Amino acid sequence: MIRVTIRAIWGIYAWIAFAAVVLVTLVLVAVVPGRARRDRISTATSRSLFILTGIKTTVSGLHNLPDGYSVVVANHASYVDGPLLKGYLPPGFSFVIKGEMRDIPVAHFLLRRAGARFVERHHSGGSARDARAIVKAAKDGQSLAFFAEGTFREEPGVDRFRPGAFVAAIRSEVPVVPVAITGTRHILPAKRWLPRRGPVHIEILPAIYPGDDSYTDSKTLAEASRQRVLAALDEPDLLA
Repeated sequence: MIRVTIRAIWGIYAWIAFAAVVLVTLVLVAVVPGRARRDRISTATSRSLFILTGIKTTVSGLHNLPDGYSVVVANHASYVDGPLLKGYLPPGFSFVIKGEMRDIPVAHFLLRRAGARFVERHHSGGSARDARAIVKAAKDGQSLAFFAEGTFREEPGVDRFRPGAFVAAIRSEVPVVPVAITGTRHILPAKRWLPRRGPVHIEILPAIYPGDDSYTDSKTLAEASRQRVLAALDEPDLLA
């Protein structure tokens, strides 16, 4: 009973810390000029969430990030994944987020001011328009970060990787960097509202270069990235 009470108290505290971090970030990104400055602010405040809640966070493989532009593709297991990658990837990445977030005014404003881009998933016209904008951003030299499954589900495992990230990488001729995230599903899985404490880890895997003969189309590149992420996780292949 005592353990359950302590867990509940920590979970409530984690939500209070999250609300405080969001409020501070919202104020700062609203008033600070310059996208680069806002990007650094949102990186710092995202990282502070894990520091304030005492969540042990480790990162390996930072040397695998290319010196120039790249497209990062990560598995998706929890709402925690977004703040985690924002806080621990180097500043400069624009996160590509599902278009439904446009319907949440505060979240949309904060994410847009922090440099996020949105992709419509359910309407073909909006989806094509957003996809063209993503490809243009990559061609213009913008590093992008995707949760390549598009969403997350309750059961553990890695689902199909959607093609958008890989089309952008091929057309802009930039490397794809697979990233494996572990621990966030334990902290806040789907259909659970109270977070639990636990360690999280980000493993940045070796880059894949679309110019190589083996990765000439988005489907092959997506599956190669997915297999590398799967190999780094202790989770099942949902397509097996």
